Amino acid sequence: MNHKLACVAAFTALFSVGAANAKPDAAPPKGLDKIGHIIVIYLENHSFDNLYGLFPGADGIAQAKPGNTLQVDANGKAYTHLPSVMDTRRQPPVLDTRFPQDLPNRPFLIDQYVPDDQKIGDLVHRFHQHQMQINDGAMNRFAEVSDAGGLVMGYYDGRKLPLWQYAKRYTLADHFFQAAFGGSFLNHLWLACACTPRYDNAPEELRALVNDRGEPVKDPPVTQDGFAVNTLFPSQGPLPGGAGKKRLPPLIEPTLGDRLSGKGVDWAWYAGGWNDAVAGHPDPLFQFHHQPYVYFKRYSAESEERAKHLKDLADLLAGIDKGELPPVVFYKPIGALNEHPNYADVLSGDRHIADLLGKLERSALWKDSVVIVTYDENGGFWDHVPPPKGDRWGPGSRVPTLIASPFARHGQVDATVYDTTSILKLIENRFGLDPLGERDAKANSLAKALKL
Repeated sequence: MNHKLACVAAFTALFSVGAANAKPDAAPPKGLDKIGHIIVIYLENHSFDNLYGLFPGADGIAQAKPGNTLQVDANGKAYTHLPSVMDTRRQPPVLDTRFPQDLPNRPFLIDQYVPDDQKIGDLVHRFHQHQMQINDGAMNRFAEVSDAGGLVMGYYDGRKLPLWQYAKRYTLADHFFQAAFGGSFLNHLWLACACTPRYDNAPEELRALVNDRGEPVKDPPVTQDGFAVNTLFPSQGPLPGGAGKKRLPPLIEPTLGDRLSGKGVDWAWYAGGWNDAVAGHPDPLFQFHHQPYVYFKRYSAESEERAKHLKDLADLLAGIDKGELPPVVFYKPIGALNEHPNYADVLSGDRHIADLLGKLERSALWKDSVVIVTYDENGGFWDHVPPPKGDRWGPGSRVPTLIASPFARHGQVDATVYDTTSILKLIENRFGLDPLGERDAKANSLAKALKL
C-alpha cells in the first residue's frame, strides 16, 4: 500500500507542476487553427485485438508473441484448453453452449460460433482485476481472472463491420490505450477530468480490501484510501432506481468542459436517451454511469450549465442537419447501440456510427471537422500489447481508435502511443487550454494523426 500512496503523492505533485507551467494563451500550433470542430464518439468495451486484430498493417493478433498469448492458471501453469466459456447474461453465469468447451489456448473467432448481430455475455472489467489480467505486461491472466472463461480470447472478423471500412479510408491508431484500468465509470471520468475522483468519507461497506499482491479480498467501488474506481452513480441524478448507497457525492475537480467554458469555447455532451432519462422515464438501456458531467457539482440538475451543455442525440442530429454544432462535441450512444457485451451486439453499434459518420461527411461541418471514434475500455477482452508504464491509475489495455477527417492521413495505420488523454491534449492544444493534470500535459496529441 505504501508504494501506491507514494504514487498518489507523486501524481499530485506532477499535476501542480503541469498546471503551473501551462501557457493557455499561446496560439494553437501551426495548422490546428484549420480545425473548426472536434467530435468524439465514445463506444463501449472492446480491445483492439478483439475488433481489429486482423486489420492489414496493424499490430494485430499475428504479431502477438506466445508469452503474451498463452493463458495461465492461478499457479502460472498454461491451460491445455481455455476455460469453458460462461454466459454472464444469466446470474449466476451458466455454460455458453454456443461455444465448444475444448477451445485451444489461443485467440479464436467469436463469429465462427456467434454472429456479430447477436449478443454475447459480459466479461469482468474492474479496476483491480484488470491489473491482475495484465500481469505486469505478460497479458496472460485474462482467462483465469475473468468470470466469462475463455471468451476473453475471442475476436471478430472485423472485415464484415461497417467501421472497418472507415478505418481503411481514414486513419486507425493501433497503439491507443484506455486511460485507466477497469471499467466505464472511471474511464468516462478520465475523459472529462483526467482524474480519479476522491470519496474520502465513503462508508466502510463501499471500501475495497486488497492483499499484499494488490488482489481484491473484497471489491466494493472505493479504494481503502478513498478513491472511486468502480461504478458509483451520480448523487445529483439522473440515477437508476436501487442505487442505494452506491452514489458518489458531487465532484468539484476541474473538467475539460470547465476549461472550454472559461475560454468562451462552446461544447456539448450528447447522449442517446438523455431527454427521457432527465424526464424520469429512462430507456431500460440508458446507462447512467456513462454520463460523466452529471457527477460534477457545476452540472447539477437545475443548473444553467447542465441545460447548456448536456443534450440529447436528437439535438446532435438536428445540429448536423443545420451545419451548426459547437466546436467540441462528445457523443455517447444509448446502450443498445454502444456495442457493450451483454446488452448490445457489435453490428448494430457499428451501423449506427457508420450512419452518423456518413451524415457528417455529407454536412457543411465536414470541411473542418476531426471525428474520433474510440472505446472507453477493453471490456475484459484480451489484447496482446502491454500498456505503457504510467501511474497508479493506468493506462490500461489497447482500444480501437479511428480518426476520420479531411485532415486524416488517409489509409494509414498510426503506431504512435496514445491514450484517452491524447484526445484532451488535442482539444487543449487547439483551444489554448490548461492541462487538467500531468497525464494529459505529457500525452501525445492526436494531432500527430492529422495532416495539417
